[in-house]
Amino acid sequence: MADDPRVTRLTRFFETLTLDSVARIGSVYADDARFKDPFNEVRGLPEVRRVFVHMFEQVKNPRFVVTRAISDGNDAFLTWDFRFSMNRSPDQPQVIRGATHIQFDADGRVAVHRDYWDAAEELYEKLPLLGSLMRFLKRQAAR
Repeated sequence: MADDPRVTRLTRFFETLTLDSVARIGSVYADDARFKDPFNEVRGLPEVRRVFVHMFEQVKNPRFVVTRAISDGNDAFLTWDFRFSMNRSPDQPQVIRGATHIQFDADGRVAVHRDYWDAAEELYEKLPLLGSLMRFLKRQAAR
């Protein structure tokens, strides 16, 4: 892991994230932080908080495991596993592997958070009906 205390604090925040701790997101995210992932593009602490609260509403037992962290100046790059279960099938654990680019502000809080992960491979292909279509399209594209 990176020796940067900002990255250490952020990693700890992600790995111990609970619905209750989302309320303290302002300790690691700037008031005007920008957040983007395959489903959201928001700005401002209330909107970033809403994204994380929504995650807890959509899946069961969400948990991040940061597998690598690299920092350079005000930039950091994290790779992670997002572990969860779907609410409709809690006995079937899922994992999404992805990466996050972070830019810190002068106060050491997150100013920009950009997630990178393949929604088709990591999520859509695992859904019963849509998964069959996605795998078919992937085979057709490979020809």
